[in-house]
Amino acid sequence: MIATLLANPHIVWLSLGGLLLAAEMLGGNGYLLWSGVAALVTGLLVWVLPLGWESQGALFAVLTLLAVWLWWRWLARRVSRQSNTGSGALNQRGQQLVGQRFTLDAPVVNGRGHLRVGDSSWPVRAEDDLSAGTRIEVTAVEGITLHIKIQNN
Repeated sequence: MIATLLANPHIVWLSLGGLLLAAEMLGGNGYLLWSGVAALVTGLLVWVLPLGWESQGALFAVLTLLAVWLWWRWLARRVSRQSNTGSGALNQRGQQLVGQRFTLDAPVVNGRGHLRVGDSSWPVRAEDDLSAGTRIEVTAVEGITLHIKIQNN
């Protein structure tokens, strides 16, 4: 059996890759995914190119690091793209309203009032008293209170 494995090292790498991917499916954390892919690629390359065990181990290590680095770059780019489109405020409705413009339904008296947004009513705070019908812009959120100012055209 050992003589067969030494004569066909690609079987070892393909088996290791399969085992790592199967273990990844059981765990699901992503830790073994890239090592499993690197082992499969190493197995395919060893099948085509005759490499010594030292070269195979180095190839496996380099492929694992390369796969993790490529995944990290792709994920970082995706996260930055999501934060630029505003989906970073997912489940933070108040943060999604910052920069939005609305018309007041009710007056703001003593710097406090309410703003109707869709089917919700939000408490608002402003520097000055504002009359109903005033076009406003949401500038910040503090807790559930929207800070507003008169919209600049």
